[in-house]
Amino acid sequence: MFDIIDVYISGEEGYHTYRIPSIIKTNDNTLLAFAEARKSRKDVSEQNIVVKRSDDNGNTWSSPILVAEDGRSSYANPCSVVIKDTGKILLFLQHYPYPCRERDVVPGIEGPKVCRNFVLFSEDDGKTWSNPRNITESTKRSTSVTSIASGPGIAIQKRRDPYKGRIIVPMNQGPWGKWKNYAVYSDNNGKTWKYGNTIPTRSKRRGGNEVQMVELKDGSVMANARNFGGWFLNKKKYRKVAISRDGAETWGNYRTDHTLIEPHCMASMFRFTDPIDGFKSRILFSNPASKYRRCNGKVRISYDEGNSWKYSKVLCPGRFTYSCLVSFQNYNIGCLFETGIHDNHEKIALARFDLDWLTDGQDS
Repeated sequence: MFDIIDVYISGEEGYHTYRIPSIIKTNDNTLLAFAEARKSRKDVSEQNIVVKRSDDNGNTWSSPILVAEDGRSSYANPCSVVIKDTGKILLFLQHYPYPCRERDVVPGIEGPKVCRNFVLFSEDDGKTWSNPRNITESTKRSTSVTSIASGPGIAIQKRRDPYKGRIIVPMNQGPWGKWKNYAVYSDNNGKTWKYGNTIPTRSKRRGGNEVQMVELKDGSVMANARNFGGWFLNKKKYRKVAISRDGAETWGNYRTDHTLIEPHCMASMFRFTDPIDGFKSRILFSNPASKYRRCNGKVRISYDEGNSWKYSKVLCPGRFTYSCLVSFQNYNIGCLFETGIHDNHEKIALARFDLDWLTDGQDS
């Protein structure tokens, strides 16, 4: 099984450009596809956050539902998660006051040039949304940190001790060009929030940028980040990986995964099947598998907790940028990704496939 369905097309339904995909499956088996709805191709371009819903496994999609907007100011970096025992959907966003971009914001919690952190929720399967709630004070360091960004992509909820039930939001913090990764977490289903330590790395190699996290079968958490380090250009083109043993509060040093090449781009990492449910461990990863251009969109699968990637398949040989993985009914897999013919951001499409396709029949 393999097909591709367009979800957002730039220039249609009231917006110039759609970027930064995030997709989840709700407890009612609805697919929710989030995106930044922008005034132009530029980052932080007076953008809103929208979502489309599909109740037929991605065959058809609703019109965009407005989730968050603030005039000429921008909301950015959608990062979503479903609280499994209640079905409540949380969405994390950052707010950039007009006309600030990532390079322009300054340290602090409040102010006319401060980047702030917000969470909002839906309790009706993504049809309507709460007003954004400002959680900056408990999720951002008040001094030295300028920008912050969730994901983008998905957050996770732990299924094992330590801290079973903890919601973990992968984050990075500025200043621009000196990014570091950390996690924001909640132990009471999103009522209150705290932030953990930054992931250590060699100072001259800086840290990671856009990041995703996954829970491993021993209860630890793996972070997988866009790389912004290394001495030479070709040595920077691999993903950075780190492990936390205490629920994303503290971390071991970053290491390099030399299988996961990248052209400096966001990627997706997602637990597909879990030994808790009686399956073998399967973790999926998607990104533009190239050192030189955002192209050659590839999905990989690991059976050993992300230490190696046994099978892989190209799902889009052409332009391929940001992506987000999801599973839906009958253990099919989706990859929501940015693509186009003439540039990278003409549309956001959903590739749908299964294990037979991914592994050429070696796994099902």
